Amino acid sequence: MTVTPELPATSREWHLASRPVGWPKPEDFALVEAEVEQPGPGQVLVRNKYLSVDPYMRGRMSAAKSYVAPFELGKVMQGGAVGEVVASEAEGIAVGDHLLHFFGWREYAVVDAKHAVKVGPAAVPALKVDPDAVPLSTYLGVLGMTGLTAYAGLLRTASFKEGDSVFVSGAAGAVGSQVGQIAKLKGASRVIGSAGSDEKVKLLVEEYGFDAAFNYKNGPVSQQLREAAPDGVDVYFDNVGGDHLEAAIGSLNRDGRIAVCGMISVYNSTEPVPGPKNLSRLIQTRGRIEGFLVNDHADLQPQFVQEVGAWVASGELKYRETVVEGIENNLEAFFGVLRGDNTGKMIVKL
Repeated sequence: MTVTPELPATSREWHLASRPVGWPKPEDFALVEAEVEQPGPGQVLVRNKYLSVDPYMRGRMSAAKSYVAPFELGKVMQGGAVGEVVASEAEGIAVGDHLLHFFGWREYAVVDAKHAVKVGPAAVPALKVDPDAVPLSTYLGVLGMTGLTAYAGLLRTASFKEGDSVFVSGAAGAVGSQVGQIAKLKGASRVIGSAGSDEKVKLLVEEYGFDAAFNYKNGPVSQQLREAAPDGVDVYFDNVGGDHLEAAIGSLNRDGRIAVCGMISVYNSTEPVPGPKNLSRLIQTRGRIEGFLVNDHADLQPQFVQEVGAWVASGELKYRETVVEGIENNLEAFFGVLRGDNTGKMIVKL
């Protein structure tokens, strides 16, 4: 086994202590010290450098049946992470290499280099990445699962085509900001975004190139969308649900498509949330609503990396990250995602 010297005996990691009801509370979690395990045959030990926190993690904190198994009580949680290999028993992976994997919420992780982790209906493999090609953190965001979510949801699920008018909710977030920019790069006639602050609205228009944007806190979403898209929308990329989804249905053009990526507005609800009151409008518009999971579209990964990687390298596609430092602040970073504090991808730097 190749190993770097002076590895610590313990590593800090976040456990789920109790299942949150409504908004998660600090007492639902515990930061604990755990022994740093040594890798077995075919495994590596990774010192995590960047961790991802994402809205979907709220669903895994519930025991309700879903597309992915819930986090186990009293055990370390999971999430995207990228880090440096500090001990290796795996052929083809050396100390000093960097891996993208799914064992976040901890400082050190033993990763099976050959077998993928089952996450939902698909498997997520560990992937060796190049720290010199792009900043390491981008493998968790613009060039990672977040970016592929935007790419697959817009181009495949929503069947985007040149000339479409596109509305994106949560547009200043990691996924939404990329959806809007890809739509513009692919020839959208108009791209509209919603966000939760005037500062974010300005960012969408001035930096990301959206044609229009509005602060959903400044008035009814349906009214603001009609003003921003007087000719209606052909595609709605939904990250929010609730009043945004209802507004999009109200503004949907003939043969319009809605891709449902997430519904962050209802994740912490303790009572059943009513659906849109205007679903019957889909009959008039011949509209379509379809949910999707990024894991179902792994076949797009090579195409995505090639196309989006070139846009990132050329500066045509811009991205932002909100960086929180320290494993001790991992939980607060997650709370920040639920509150909408982040601009772009929320990253925890260790």
